[in-house]
Amino acid sequence: MDLRQLSYVVAVVDEGGMTRAAAAIGVAQPTLSQAIRSLEAELGVELFHRVGRTVQLSAAGAALVAPARAALRDAATARAAVAAVAGLEAGHLDLVSLPTLAVHPLAELIGRFRAAHPAVTVRLHEPDDPAAVERQVREGAAELGCTELPVAEDLVTVPLAEQEYVALVPSDRRSTVGRSPSVTMTDLARLPFITTPVGTSARRQLDERLAAAGVVATIAVETDHREAIAPLVRAGAGVAIVPGDVAAAARGAGADVVPLRPRLVRRIGLVHRDGPLSPAAHRLVQLAVGDGRGRRRPPPRRR
Repeated sequence: MDLRQLSYVVAVVDEGGMTRAAAAIGVAQPTLSQAIRSLEAELGVELFHRVGRTVQLSAAGAALVAPARAALRDAATARAAVAAVAGLEAGHLDLVSLPTLAVHPLAELIGRFRAAHPAVTVRLHEPDDPAAVERQVREGAAELGCTELPVAEDLVTVPLAEQEYVALVPSDRRSTVGRSPSVTMTDLARLPFITTPVGTSARRQLDERLAAAGVVATIAVETDHREAIAPLVRAGAGVAIVPGDVAAAARGAGADVVPLRPRLVRRIGLVHRDGPLSPAAHRLVQLAVGDGRGRRRPPPRRR
């Protein structure tokens, strides 16, 4: 078993077929197919079920994918460590982040990293579920993640900031939720809500807060596009709970920003696997910690 074979397996999974995988990584399909067959012969199992011109992961293949990603990530880290003396003059850094955190605080951190290391390409992926962020980091699909804290104990955390949520209310409906300087979930539930679909981080925050208040709310609009929430509020479609930095950009022109009572604050930070980081990832963590924003917290050691 070698890294080339593992990279071919991962490529077939990511691209959804051998033809597309071969094209994506720049090898002839017979070469890729033969390498996978050799690996299957070595392991004594089928990694893919071949159905006509399509392939499907077998149970054994599915079990191999995460370790294969981790092995490829570790190999990339080793290569990058050797090249570190070149001063980060090449390479890439894979990040994964919740969408709202990619805007703040991650964008500013990436900007500073890129200013210092313009030859390093940053590849950012944005799943909408904290569990997906943890999973991609754990499996090696990304080296660093930006997500809500706390996370599972097997990951190292670097606290970055606290993010406060506020209510965004249509200006012409402000009196409906009361005129006090802050509002409760009971106040907000007098109007329908605009939110993201079930399973997303923002929806979980809303549902948990409503449940804690014992309030049953009406959902007016569910949208995958967070950028649509503020315009929908301004148009009078309903109220929303959004991060403060998002609300600040939407203030005025038909929307009022109102603090929540009690406050809703989430802690956010970087996470990575326990172990050595590539030079690029190490530098990004250094920037975060050097700000005084966070302190690296390794996972607890098992006794």
